[in-house]
Amino acid sequence: MILLKYFEEFIGEGTVNKVRVNKDRAKSLIAESERKRNYLNRMLEKLNIENDNANDYVIYCYDIIMNLVRAKLFLDGYHISGQGAHEAEVSYLRVLRFPEEEVRFLNQMRYFRNGILYYGTSLDKEYAEKVVAFTGEMYKKLIKMR
Repeated sequence: MILLKYFEEFIGEGTVNKVRVNKDRAKSLIAESERKRNYLNRMLEKLNIENDNANDYVIYCYDIIMNLVRAKLFLDGYHISGQGAHEAEVSYLRVLRFPEEEVRFLNQMRYFRNGILYYGTSLDKEYAEKVVAFTGEMYKKLIKMR
């Protein structure tokens, strides 16, 4: 996995643009993240994390976190699109002063999610359990930032 660039580099490349604050879009993303988090909790109550559903949990958790990151970007007046957009979104956590370890773990999730969707990557129960725990902690931190 290639090292994650800094957010300022994405601005310089034009992947990130400064725009008007969009509170409505942020509100929508927060609501979607909350909906998915509630559903995740219901899934966890009824279904154990297993090797055969690990990918599903990882994708779902990534979406929960990234919806909150995107909401914060809209609240801070940024729009991200094009090549490297997902990396730029993850990199924004550095601007928000998240520990580098958490930035790297989310970037790893991004990388593996991409692998699942486009290359047939299969993840295991152990990794999915780490992702679920990480998502719980990140959700708490990010939801406070709205």
